[in-house]
Amino acid sequence: MGPRQQLVHAINEGQQAGRDRQPVTACPYPASDLRRPAWVRGYTAGRRSSVATSSQIPRPRA
Repeated sequence: MGPRQQLVHAINEGQQAGRDRQPVTACPYPASDLRRPAWVRGYTAGRRSSVATSSQIPRPRA
């Protein structure tokens, strides 16, 4: 797997972890690895999308 593919893979892993509401400490990459910031970026996007999705659930009218 090339460097670009590795970064895309890390972003996708992070998004899935964010949607699954795993703790950010679940990142599998060490601090010195360039995939770590990509994973965290994906994690943040996953958390945002899961919050937006849950807030868009229609509420019953009283």
